[in-house]
Amino acid sequence: MTLPIRRNALRLLAPYIVVLALACSFTAQATPSFDEVKAAYTPSDAWLLARDGRVLQQTRLDKKVRRLEWTRIEEVSPALLRALIYSEDKRFYEHSGVDWNAVAASSWRNLWNSKTRGASTLTMQLAGLLEDGPARSGRRGVLEKAGQAGSALWLEQRWDKAQILEAYLNLAGFRGELQGMAAMSWGLFGKAPAGLSEREATLAAALLRAPQASPRLVAQRACGLLKALERPQQCAGLEGFAALHLQAPFSIAGADAAPHLAQRLLNKPGQRLKTSLDADLQQAATHSLRANLLQLAQRNVQDGAVVVLDNRSGEILAWVGSSGGLSRAPEVDAVTAPRQAGSTLKPFLYALAIEQRQLTAASILDDSPVHITTGNGLYVPQNYDKHFVGPVSLRMALGSSLNVPAVRTLLRVGGDEFYRRLKLLGLDTLRENSDYYGYSLALGSADVTLLQLSNAYRALANGGVWRVVVVMQPVVGGAPSPRLAHDRAEGGAPTVQVYSPQAAYIVSDILADHSARFHTFGLDSALATRYWTAVKTGTSKDMRDNWCIGYSAKYTVGVWVGNADGAPMHDVSGVSGAAPVWLEVMDFLHRRQGEVAVRSDAPPMPAGVEARQINFEPALEPPRRELFLAGTGQDTIQANAETASRLALRDGQVATPSPNTLARIAYPGEGTIIALDPDIPPASQRVLFKTTGQPGQGDTWRLDGKRYAAGSAKPAWFPLPGKHHLQLVDAQGKELDSVGFEVRGAVLVSATPRP
Repeated sequence: MTLPIRRNALRLLAPYIVVLALACSFTAQATPSFDEVKAAYTPSDAWLLARDGRVLQQTRLDKKVRRLEWTRIEEVSPALLRALIYSEDKRFYEHSGVDWNAVAASSWRNLWNSKTRGASTLTMQLAGLLEDGPARSGRRGVLEKAGQAGSALWLEQRWDKAQILEAYLNLAGFRGELQGMAAMSWGLFGKAPAGLSEREATLAAALLRAPQASPRLVAQRACGLLKALERPQQCAGLEGFAALHLQAPFSIAGADAAPHLAQRLLNKPGQRLKTSLDADLQQAATHSLRANLLQLAQRNVQDGAVVVLDNRSGEILAWVGSSGGLSRAPEVDAVTAPRQAGSTLKPFLYALAIEQRQLTAASILDDSPVHITTGNGLYVPQNYDKHFVGPVSLRMALGSSLNVPAVRTLLRVGGDEFYRRLKLLGLDTLRENSDYYGYSLALGSADVTLLQLSNAYRALANGGVWRVVVVMQPVVGGAPSPRLAHDRAEGGAPTVQVYSPQAAYIVSDILADHSARFHTFGLDSALATRYWTAVKTGTSKDMRDNWCIGYSAKYTVGVWVGNADGAPMHDVSGVSGAAPVWLEVMDFLHRRQGEVAVRSDAPPMPAGVEARQINFEPALEPPRRELFLAGTGQDTIQANAETASRLALRDGQVATPSPNTLARIAYPGEGTIIALDPDIPPASQRVLFKTTGQPGQGDTWRLDGKRYAAGSAKPAWFPLPGKHHLQLVDAQGKELDSVGFEVRGAVLVSATPRP
């Protein structure tokens, strides 16, 4: 080298040397340690973990960049490390941060304006990433290069080579939004960094020089690298391979077992939240739901949800919010979406009646047609199968989910008190007052959520005590576990004694009684387990919602089946839609616990409950062992004359006393308001008095205290404005039934009315 050229080279190197000397004086304070860099690294995703630490759900929260978790150098393919060093810094293990040979060569080439790469080592590139991040583009000036070199020298003194490589591969940008080797490896090749092949590794190394270069150019660079590494045979088809894998968008498939719960809980990139969910149970519940929905696909059923609670701790063990790909609206979380409750509220109604000592489990209720007058007209409840059983015990009425006895029971206990108990059970979706729901509240006209309803059943399992549910594992330091705020009862109390332990126990015993379900479900259904469980199904109006909620000694399982858009199902009831899923999940829980299938886990009978052997007179139901609150027990359940007559008629026997006890006023109903229409001719406006059952000989209609017509007649009464009292009396003048009603409107001019 001639003297002038040497002087020029020294002049080119002089700024590096001067600035390098200055940079070294403050980089010790400005450059972070390896542990600090690793601690400050934030992935773009967040992870929801099961109770054992397994990943349930991976959710991306940072939409600007895609970074996965920090990857240790031991988890990187040797092929990638070899390609990286050969491509970017051949003397990486020989220099101390700055490759002076490369600097001199680069300066010499730059002197002659030769188009070539600079002399940045991997350590210098890492220093640049720590300073500017991976988004920095364009060439750096001499001063910047010198500062970078000073940082590199400092890094080499305090970091080892493995740490430098590890940090560089986690911070470098590869393609598009993919930053770090984990995002690159999963996003481009669908595998972990440890599994990268030689061809994939060279493509990744080639991307570092120009992340957004065309697949053709990247393939050319990668092929040159493969040849330098003596792997020329790998170049065959490389351009097509690159075009296939470097085309955006880049999809990173992560765990997807609990998307709805993750949506509720994950809110910060990099989070790793450990929940109470059981990974195996979550998988089993999801599989069971989807498998059963596939069998119902021809009946217009697409959606469902499952929740499992630990009775003692309140931990949520499974949260399946939808059927996933089977649903038209998979993003809707059916665990927390309000849906009509159907018959699932009946256990809470009967628990109230038993606790108030108005009824016992052996009380005889009337399952026959009833017309109840409301402000909106007549309310005429029907059973699911449109048939009526007649006289029936409370145990059978609840077990077989009969509707009319439930409505009659609500009339006994009062709608306001029943509504108050439901609110105490955490059903805060009941946002209207009790008058708004009226008598239909007994049949589940109100909206509830699966999570809240399941936790309400858990209260029955826990002796009538309601507690909040827990979704997060306790944090380090003993801080209280986060709870789902929407699942609090009115007033936010963490523990509420909603029902007495005795009433809760008796209702649980009824819900566990297979024979009590006979009228509606038969003796063999998906509700019949070989171990102790208490369970109830429900179907809402027009078959829009299926429910099956039940509990064993340890767990409460709730299942909803329907359609997220509210479309009705085709002939799908709770026992055919939700119950099979409930049974499979409950079986999985007890099988895994190693419990003997035939073993009874029935809870112990609390003090204040007595068991008696009872008989019905007449034989309404077979003799059985029955439970009573202390002081309410009876050995013989005596039916009154009317019940005996109804029972005889039901069984095809001769009724005693005569069938006239069956007659009741069907119309008008109690409180009916009849409006006269002045535009209709008076002769066309009549009120027909009707009865249920056949009036007996000698029965008489009495209107406002006066005989009006024979009971066997169907009089067409000319309506007169005012309030009226209508009676049906027998031949001895004993009142069989009576109602009060009102006629409103102008007096109609007509001929003398006739019956």
